[in-house]
Amino acid sequence: MLYLSLLPLALSLPAFVSAHGFVRSVTIGNKLFEGNVPNAQTKPSAVRQINDVSPVKGAANRAMNCGPSAKPGSLSLKVSPGDNIAFDWAGGDQGNWPHNTGPMLTYMASCGDVTCDKFDAINAKWFKVQQVGRKDNGKWAQEDLMSGQKAELTLPANIAPGNYLIRHEIIGLHLAETVGGAEFYPSCSQLIVGGSGTGVPKPSELVSFPGAYTDNDAGIFLKNAFNPSVEYIFPGPPIASFIEGSSPQRASAAAAPSVTVAATANSAGPLSPATVTVTVTAPAAPSGSPANAPALPTRAPAAAPAAVASGSRNVAAADASPSVSAQAKKPCHEHEKRAASVRPRRLSRVMRQLADDILF
Repeated sequence: MLYLSLLPLALSLPAFVSAHGFVRSVTIGNKLFEGNVPNAQTKPSAVRQINDVSPVKGAANRAMNCGPSAKPGSLSLKVSPGDNIAFDWAGGDQGNWPHNTGPMLTYMASCGDVTCDKFDAINAKWFKVQQVGRKDNGKWAQEDLMSGQKAELTLPANIAPGNYLIRHEIIGLHLAETVGGAEFYPSCSQLIVGGSGTGVPKPSELVSFPGAYTDNDAGIFLKNAFNPSVEYIFPGPPIASFIEGSSPQRASAAAAPSVTVAATANSAGPLSPATVTVTVTAPAAPSGSPANAPALPTRAPAAAPAAVASGSRNVAAADASPSVSAQAKKPCHEHEKRAASVRPRRLSRVMRQLADDILF
């Protein structure tokens, strides 16, 4: 009875051992280039052959550069900037990839003036060109490999020509709840990039393997790898800034519009209104802003500066202060009263004069 109860466990062991993997082939455009099965007879290939389908354990492991005992291939693939490249990951039994939890990352490194079949990857200085984590549905993109899909990316469209290693990596996080539990699966292929691009990484964006990660990194020691609501932090450097489409780590805050208020007094005299000019200068619209974005509203200040606009109002012509000519035409009641009071006295003197002439 004990034998029968242990039989299912024994049958499951080979499947567990085969639940690792390697890059079976690389496709550039529509052309497929085969790799070598680990520990099998080596044939010409651009994919560096490893000797073990087991994962690399520990971020400080020397095998972090290109995989366990990886040895250079005899070929290099000629590619162009902007080409599509796809990695076909197989399980240890050469079936589909067996894992579904964790990110996939891609790095490149220059081999200098020699073709990469003569270059020791332990000396490589790597820059990141791509990283994928969870999809919109919360599942890890790695899960797509389990159905036979390939891990795809586009080579940088502006990368400088030269000899490059390209390192595609899967990080298995299904055991990452303990320090050292993460599983690393790196694979390197040899490229010759043509074209006339000028894009190169900054020195600060270059890393070494081992050295780029630690076992305590947030994206490697992870207690909630199965929780899709938790934001994932990728290990290693950011994507190299020269790569078209890469974005800064943090967007800069938009500058507030500047407002200039200029007040000038009209020299025509105190009865002329002061002139107040308000100029609003908006910052340049950021790239991608809609062409029909609403204009910023402008508004004059509530009061003009007292030194130049005291007693005056900044108003339209219909509301302007009355002019001097308008005031001259205005009737003056005091003058009318004065004329009325003089007339009787002047008539009285005439009558008195007439009376004197008649009498004398």
